[in-house]
Amino acid sequence: MTFHWLKRYAPRSLYGRAALILLLPVVTIQLVVSVVFIQRLFEDVTEQMTGNVALELRRLVELVEASPDLDSARPEALALARSLDIEMTLPQADPVTQDSRIFYDLSGRLVLPTLNEAVPGMMGVDLAGDDKRVRLSIATDFGPMGLSFDRSRVSASNPHQLLVIMMLASLLMTVIAYLFLRNQLRPIKRLSDAAQAFGRGRTLPYRPSGATEVREAGAAFLDMRNRIERQMEQRTLMLSGVSHDLRTPLTRMRLSLSMCDDPEAPALQRDVEEMQRMLDAFLDFARDGALDDPVDIDPALLLRDVAENARRAGQDVAIARITGDGSASLQPLAITRALENLLGNATRYGTRAELTLSMTPRAIVFTIEDDGPGIPEEVRADALRPFSRLDPSRNQNRGGGVGLGLSIAMDIARQHGGILRLDRSERLGGLKADLVLAR
Repeated sequence: MTFHWLKRYAPRSLYGRAALILLLPVVTIQLVVSVVFIQRLFEDVTEQMTGNVALELRRLVELVEASPDLDSARPEALALARSLDIEMTLPQADPVTQDSRIFYDLSGRLVLPTLNEAVPGMMGVDLAGDDKRVRLSIATDFGPMGLSFDRSRVSASNPHQLLVIMMLASLLMTVIAYLFLRNQLRPIKRLSDAAQAFGRGRTLPYRPSGATEVREAGAAFLDMRNRIERQMEQRTLMLSGVSHDLRTPLTRMRLSLSMCDDPEAPALQRDVEEMQRMLDAFLDFARDGALDDPVDIDPALLLRDVAENARRAGQDVAIARITGDGSASLQPLAITRALENLLGNATRYGTRAELTLSMTPRAIVFTIEDDGPGIPEEVRADALRPFSRLDPSRNQNRGGGVGLGLSIAMDIARQHGGILRLDRSERLGGLKADLVLAR
């Protein structure tokens, strides 16, 4: 038997699940102890106390029935009733003719049948008229005999005390356990925040603390973060060094070709410019999110600036729709570079592009659509890899790149806790790129 349906109602946070694990046994024990106490102890005590009173009532009835007349029966019965702390009226002018109790009187549910079964001639028992007294009437040879005695004689007084004490003690222990549990979960939350921030390109101060296992996980995270940072630094230095070293000879070649009268010089000049664009792309890839720090900005203003810059560069770009409002913590230069890369691809392989922005409480989605040939579904995953160039699916005659535009956009999306999705544009027929960022 599976319990997958329980996942819909279970808490999703670690604090919520820990609280559930803590409270569920406490509540279960409360219910079990309450049921056992009420059904076993409380009911047994009530039946025993009521049975003892029933013996006294039967003795009074037997004494009255054994007397020859009312005048002789009344004084003997009154004397015995006073010794038993019972008020007696014989005969009773207004006898109780039916059983009655208050609906929330749980002990009365046992008192009534016990008295009716143990005392012959019982006419009725009144538990509702006065919750501190029991009034009843018994049929005798000399008329109805009215009896009244304290309610505490047939049921335990303050039966709820044990339950109240148990609930208060459980509540106190739950609070103490929750405070202790919160201190144990705090290091896990700090580790989660540090890992999430590092995944978005930020480095938060973190020191392992907490239980041994949490400390080991924290130390492993720090080792992993340091190793990744060293690898990123080495990659940046390597690509920056190579690009810098190649710029000088390229500059000399460009100057030489500009002063050369050879008919092949223009073609060679275009090759040099292509190499320059490749070096610029390598540098962009090497920097990879190191341009700026996150700040609170309006995504709509950023999108309008990108669209305006693209139009000034001669690109046919329009903003189709902007939904939602508000600011978000983003790296503006990195997001601008990602959008410019996507727009460059869109206008390079198509004739026009449209931009859409959708903002929700949890995510920000920049959408770029074009009317180009698009990318087939089976090779979209390859298109996101660095240095991947899909010549058959894109118009290479429009000036191809080096295969880093989509990869850079994907890395920037991941630094913001998001993803880059590629699909077919239903409106324009070309490629649709969704730059999804966590908010």
